[in-house]
Amino acid sequence: MYTADLESIASEHGLLLHQYADDSQIYGSCRPLAVSTMSSTVSQCVDSLSSWMCSNRLQLNADKTEVMWRTSTRKLSQRPSSSLLVAGALVQPVDAVRDLGVYIDCDLGASTHVRRTVSRCFAALRQLRNLRRYITNECLLSLVVSLVHTRLNYGNFVLVGLPAYQQRQLESVLNAAARLLYQLRRYDHITDALETLHWLRLPERVGFKVAVMAFRVLHGLAPPYLSQLTRVADLPGRRRLRSSSSQLLQVPPFHRSTVGRRSFPVAASVLWNSLPLDIQSLPSLPIFRQQLKTFLFCKSFPHILL
Repeated sequence: MYTADLESIASEHGLLLHQYADDSQIYGSCRPLAVSTMSSTVSQCVDSLSSWMCSNRLQLNADKTEVMWRTSTRKLSQRPSSSLLVAGALVQPVDAVRDLGVYIDCDLGASTHVRRTVSRCFAALRQLRNLRRYITNECLLSLVVSLVHTRLNYGNFVLVGLPAYQQRQLESVLNAAARLLYQLRRYDHITDALETLHWLRLPERVGFKVAVMAFRVLHGLAPPYLSQLTRVADLPGRRRLRSSSSQLLQVPPFHRSTVGRRSFPVAASVLWNSLPLDIQSLPSLPIFRQQLKTFLFCKSFPHILL
């Protein structure tokens, strides 16, 4: 009930609303010349939401409210820098925001998320290195998976299509963890250790998460706002063609290769179409996850035959 009321208030101002836990996110888009109009629209919308909350014994926390203008990298200099009036308080625009533990930059990149993730992972590895002599190898492996892998895997949807230098930063975390487990020196080869641990490399680790979510969407197991994947067989006019029995997905058109190709509909469709037909046709999620990891592991280490 509350969600429907808030969505109706946002739609009256031409904006969209997304809620999770006890946070609400309002967003919209405009041309560079209409920034002042968008600013006033957002302020009016937030005031309306604040009034509705007060009438329903709720309170909008203006001190924790953040405002971010998103644009492409080439137009970062054109972002407005003036404060925005939000529920009677002036809020200064920020360069990055944190949504459920995932950092999103104003250029829709992942540099802040990568930097903070790498920093936290290496901090955990330094603490584990001090405990190395007091615990068993099995216990150390369990701690590495709990304290390091969970941070690498959490929210790694935003890591799709990362530049090579950012991928290398995250790969260095996996390499350092493997060296810690096998007591390797800094310049020792790490491939054999990663193979023995059966760890996926970073691109395959991200691809695993995206492919699993694509499977959930296609089988009705995902949230409605992710249901943006279309089978080629479901397109009009394909019933009599050979593609009517295909498991392939239609790749939506996109405008910017730096941002558009990283969106979930595009990235998930491209990745799904690269999977073998026998994996695409699997009926259950547990079997799909197992077969998918085996496929991606062979992709990470092509010389291995399983």
